[in-house]
Amino acid sequence: MLSTRYRTALVTGASAGLGAAFVRRLRAEGVVVWGTARNEVRLAEWAEDEGFHAVVLDLEDEAGAAMAYNRASAEAAGFDLVINNAGYGRFARFTKEDFAAWRTQVEAMLITPMRLAHLAVAEMLTRDRGCLVNVASLATEFPLPLMTGYNVVKAGLSALSESLQIETKGTGVSVIDFRPGDYRTDFNTAMMPPASPPDSIPAAVAGDALAAGCWTVLEKNLRAAPRPEKAASDLAVALRRGHRGVWRSGGWFQATAAPFLMRFAPSSLGRWVQWRYLGVR
Repeated sequence: MLSTRYRTALVTGASAGLGAAFVRRLRAEGVVVWGTARNEVRLAEWAEDEGFHAVVLDLEDEAGAAMAYNRASAEAAGFDLVINNAGYGRFARFTKEDFAAWRTQVEAMLITPMRLAHLAVAEMLTRDRGCLVNVASLATEFPLPLMTGYNVVKAGLSALSESLQIETKGTGVSVIDFRPGDYRTDFNTAMMPPASPPDSIPAAVAGDALAAGCWTVLEKNLRAAPRPEKAASDLAVALRRGHRGVWRSGGWFQATAAPFLMRFAPSSLGRWVQWRYLGVR
């Protein structure tokens, strides 16, 4: 049981997708979980669970997020496990989107998680135990087309994990750079305006052959991808082993074959294969 190693955990973005799967797995293994969402109503699934504590936390409010973390940590008497998971995608050509949108995404998905990591690791080091999981993405290795902000923040989270692995070497604190590939979640629909019909596509796709092709492949890959419970199971294996460093998760081709092949392929060939796979023609 993971609860023998991790008494308490904080999971950001706990209301859906991978975050919700992480919470369900941790609760099944006896870990007491504080899960975050922008609105407490979105955490209603666990309203009757005494081992789950809802935390209202908005990544776009860095100071408020830090305050919410500190309150939750005090209530938990410190977290043994913190999973930096929350985030979102934005699908558009870089120059066609107002730059303020990219700034908001980077601040919400990189700067605020860095602030939470700063708080978490400092606290763990005082107790000489604990684990920080930064949920990056295989986009760190294989950037997704027309998702510049997402690629930047995920690469940044991986760099943060690498830096912290050096700083925590020789301590009881571990850092995992968790890199999931495609999973069958509402990731695509989350990139759409709230009032969009379920079969709609981003405005960025209209009249843009490159964007249309990439969006079609993205949707196809997500429909064929594993369920988020696999990501939770993969992370549980890493946690149970006390792993430090990169841990990939997803379908066999994305998480195992592609990274292995890219180690040996010339960069130009690797990029050509990657672009074809992602619908870039």
